[in-house]
Amino acid sequence: MKVAILSGTVYGTAEDVARHAANQLKAAGFDTWHGPRAQLQDILEFAPQALLVVTSTTGMGELPDGLLPLYGQIRERVPAWQGLPGGVIALGDASYGDTFCGGGELIRELYAELGVREVIEMLRLDASETVTPESDAEPWLERFAEALRG
Repeated sequence: MKVAILSGTVYGTAEDVARHAANQLKAAGFDTWHGPRAQLQDILEFAPQALLVVTSTTGMGELPDGLLPLYGQIRERVPAWQGLPGGVIALGDASYGDTFCGGGELIRELYAELGVREVIEMLRLDASETVTPESDAEPWLERFAEALRG
């Protein structure tokens, strides 16, 4: 199965988690593609059979600047991803209250608009509680891989 991994980051942590996810899923037998500064055309050429978005949260629960152009392209073109399995890993800081992992919530809303089905609940990584988000994501990624295998 071909899994496209998209990432949006502010300080590089979400991109590190996305790269780690690509390696872990590849080791589990998936064909992975990670494009940290991807354009929609790049993703469409890969022809994913599943999506994983790893994003941090900025400002008042928004997506990072680097992910906004791709997010806009997807909303504008509405690719034929109806029924595709997907997952979201969101990074944030719980001390920000209601906006904690808001970037991930925006991706979940986009999934709902596109008909992408989340196969497991979004992973929320709290910067105030973890120093190793890559390894903290590993158990979730194992469950995500199992869900993709169905």
